[in-house]
Amino acid sequence: MRTVHLVVPEGVDDPTRPSGGNVYDRRVADGLAARGWRVVEHAVAGPWPWPDRAATALLAAALAEVPSDEPALVDGLVAGASPGVLVPAAARLALGVLVHLPLGLDAPHARPAEEAVLAAAGVVIATSDWTRGWLADHYRLSSVAVAPPGVDPAPPAAGSETGAGEGGALLCVGRAGRAKGYDVLATALETLTDLAWSCVWAGPVEHAAPSRITTTGPLPAAALAERYRAADLLVLPSRHETFGMVLTEALAHGVPVVASDVGGVREAVGRAPDGRLPGLLVPSGEPEALARTLRRWLTDPSLRASLRAAARSRRGTLTRWADTVASVEAALPAPLPRHRERLVARP
Repeated sequence: MRTVHLVVPEGVDDPTRPSGGNVYDRRVADGLAARGWRVVEHAVAGPWPWPDRAATALLAAALAEVPSDEPALVDGLVAGASPGVLVPAAARLALGVLVHLPLGLDAPHARPAEEAVLAAAGVVIATSDWTRGWLADHYRLSSVAVAPPGVDPAPPAAGSETGAGEGGALLCVGRAGRAKGYDVLATALETLTDLAWSCVWAGPVEHAAPSRITTTGPLPAAALAERYRAADLLVLPSRHETFGMVLTEALAHGVPVVASDVGGVREAVGRAPDGRLPGLLVPSGEPEALARTLRRWLTDPSLRASLRAAARSRRGTLTRWADTVASVEAALPAPLPRHRERLVARP
């Protein structure tokens, strides 16, 4: 039986700390196991992505447990700021790094460390073509595999397209904070009080909510699916996104999207088979532009009908998790021969 070691942050299955990266790691681990791999998970505690001394020691201990002839795939949240552990480990192991979000995207000071880690790794896997391009531009990586996130099939959302306030059930999913543009949305909605709408934000909350945004906190998968089924529009006003898994989750339910035109968002939104965009894209960090776009959605029935039709058509072209797992499997680093460790240890 083939073996692969997955090194992930502790809490990857913690329902109170949901993230796209955690979902991705779990689906890949389970998917590889279903494809006949023996998957050995190493969950490493620490304040990732910025480890303290204790976390660094735990990461080193986890990698020391990996035999040199078995591949290891390390989540980039754990690997990116740990060149002192990862670079030496790469000399001994068949090492891969899975990059959900480059640390250097938001923290330029982290780029030298992250570049050293990724340059040493035998394989780098990104979760979007946009991320692959960013890594090539900033870290001069010429060979990066891409395994976009998948999505589960879902029935079309019922939404609220009857009665007063048609199209007014707005949904946001993610951590309610600055990175996801929570403040941008709140400011935009303040200018739409003359229209009928409701807004639910599902996810951890960093700041107190304005009175007209209902926050739910983290939701289990079944409860979140219910929110998608009741939504008319998914709004993602992020300042940075390497992909945006909530976009494809909404589209799997046939729910159109309004999202910031950043990073890999266009890649996630994609197009319907007839070429139509199943949503509207707006500049990042501009509440006025977001407000104008939401007003168009709320006041134009023909626009809503067109976008809904495009979103429902897009459902059939979305990447499935089986495709994601197959892409990761194809990119896994080849096991090293057992004598490699002895050879590299000689003076």
